[in-house]
Amino acid sequence: MVKRILAIIFILVIGFWIANALAKVPFGEDKMLVGKYYLENVKEQTGAINAVTAVVVNYRGFDTLGEVTVLFIASTGVAALLWRRREERSAEVDGSLILKTGSRVLLPFIMLFGAYIFIHGHLTPGGGFPGGATIATAFLMIYLAYKEYEIDHNLFEPLEGLSGVSYVAVGLIGLAIGGYFLFDWIWQIWEVGDIGRLLSAGFIPIIYTIIGIKVGTELTGIIDRMIKESKEVEG
Repeated sequence: MVKRILAIIFILVIGFWIANALAKVPFGEDKMLVGKYYLENVKEQTGAINAVTAVVVNYRGFDTLGEVTVLFIASTGVAALLWRRREERSAEVDGSLILKTGSRVLLPFIMLFGAYIFIHGHLTPGGGFPGGATIATAFLMIYLAYKEYEIDHNLFEPLEGLSGVSYVAVGLIGLAIGGYFLFDWIWQIWEVGDIGRLLSAGFIPIIYTIIGIKVGTELTGIIDRMIKESKEVEG
C-alpha cells in the first residue's frame, strides 16, 4: 500500500513538472529558423541537393569526424585487448551450396551498391556510414560461406588508417585555405551549374567516400575478430 502511494505521488510530481515545462513552450511560433536557413542556402553554400548530407558533412562536419573517431577508438580498443591472443576460425564446415553460390554472385553487386550509396550521398539519401556498413555485409556473407576465408589484413589495415588520415588532411587543407577546419575549399572550384551532377557539392562526395572506406574496413575488421575463436598464446 505504501509503495502504491509513493508511486502515485512520484507520478504526480513528474506530471506536474512536465505540464509546467510544456506551459512555458511558446506554441504557434516558428522554431525552424535554423532549419529554414539550411534549406534556403544549402545549394548556394555547399552545392549539395541533399540537405541532410550537407548538414552532416559540411555544416556539422567536425562532429562527423568525432563519430568516425569513436568507431576507430572502439576498433583499436578491441585490438588492444586481444593482441596477446591467437585467433582462428571456429567454423568446422563450409556454408551450404546455396550460400556459396549466392555469395559469389551477390558480392560484387553488394559492394557496388555500397559504393553507390556513399558516392551519391550528396544527391540522394545515403552516405559514408550506411555505404560502408553495406560493404561490410558483403564480407560477412563470404565469412559465413567459406570457413577458410580471411581478409587480407595487409590491405585492410593500411587502407583504414589512410582513409582516416585523408579525412583529417582534407580538413587541415581547409583550415590553411579558408581559416577553419573542414572549410570546403573544393566547392570554390566547381561552378554553380554543376549542382545536381555527380561531380558537384565540393568535398562532400570526397568526404563520404573516405568515410565509406573507413567504416567499411573497420566494420569488416570487427567482423573478422568476432567470427574467430580466440585462444591464449602460451608463453
